[in-house]
Amino acid sequence: MAHVLVIGGGIAGTAAALALRKAGFEVTVHEAHPGSAEDLGAFLTLASNGMRALAQIDASAAVTALGFPLTSMRVLDDTGAELAQVPLGEAADPLLQYRCLRRGDLNAAVQAEAARRGIAIRHGARLASVQDGPDGVTAHFTDGSTATGDLLIGADGLNSTVRRQITPHTQPCYAGQRVFYGYTATAAGSVPDARITMVRGTTATFGYAVSPDGETHWFARVAGEPLPADEIADGSPADWRELLVPLLRKDATPAADLVAAARDKVMVTNATEIPVGTPWRSGRLLLIGDAAHAASPATGQGASMALEDAVILAKCLRDVSDTDTALILYEELRRPRVEHNITVSGNISRGTHPPSPAGTRGTPRARPEEDGLIHLLEWESDIREGQSARNA
Repeated sequence: MAHVLVIGGGIAGTAAALALRKAGFEVTVHEAHPGSAEDLGAFLTLASNGMRALAQIDASAAVTALGFPLTSMRVLDDTGAELAQVPLGEAADPLLQYRCLRRGDLNAAVQAEAARRGIAIRHGARLASVQDGPDGVTAHFTDGSTATGDLLIGADGLNSTVRRQITPHTQPCYAGQRVFYGYTATAAGSVPDARITMVRGTTATFGYAVSPDGETHWFARVAGEPLPADEIADGSPADWRELLVPLLRKDATPAADLVAAARDKVMVTNATEIPVGTPWRSGRLLLIGDAAHAASPATGQGASMALEDAVILAKCLRDVSDTDTALILYEELRRPRVEHNITVSGNISRGTHPPSPAGTRGTPRARPEEDGLIHLLEWESDIREGQSARNA
């Protein structure tokens, strides 16, 4: 049985461990953060494609116990007038409905599921370097310890140490927007309805959804120069409200009042992406998730793409006996899709590609390419059949 080292215990890494274990591989996860989740604050949405990937590795129950479903999307203009209201993703299937949840909760849940299945997760293991050789790959950690395996998966995020081993000069790029996240405990007129509302404001794109307990989860994407790292680190929720509310007051929408009512739960980050064409692989090293193909959050697909990676990688290694050929196939299957997402999402963030009338956080699945994705994700199907269908 091949032993796979996974560097990074976030969504991509832990899901990959679950998928690889299901495919029959021995897996160890090495996570730099000492606890289960480094990012406890920001929330995300898992789209139907991400939920489908979770179902293939028998992890749906661990995730549907968290957060709340989103079954429709409403789009407003800067006057508050409704432009559209549409079903969201696989709204009719409870297992595949979009889900809004906190990133830290998701990390903790998938790690707990991995531990339940006997997958070793070593916390506090920060990677220093990797030594690749003809008989195996050895990870060296900052505490002086080492681990050796047959394959090393770099799922260590935007500032990946594994990526620096593969392509030292590749740097994440600013995608043109600052992104604010927050929570408002009570807000006038906000009622739980399993709906996300997208507001196309004059100075910001704003989105919000109300949880069953009445807490509004919201985000704002604002074009401009990137915020300096020290300003992000030192800024307070009051600073971010003071920066954001005047921009939102320019429009007759609920956005400004929602942000003004938020208290200590306001965060900001710069939207960032990995350049397309970045190498993913060197010898026994492979990048997945944000380490390989981070995109701006405009399409809301980052976590779901990482979950797709996990399933398709495991199937490639399961169904193709030669590891080198399996990894070539994995990249062939994944790169066009994820790099399309980087491009579309980045263009939306930079204002060079406006969102569709139905909004920017996913579309219904009734497209031929989505049918191909469903087949690729289906656990019982041979991954080579999906390759044959693509080449037909």
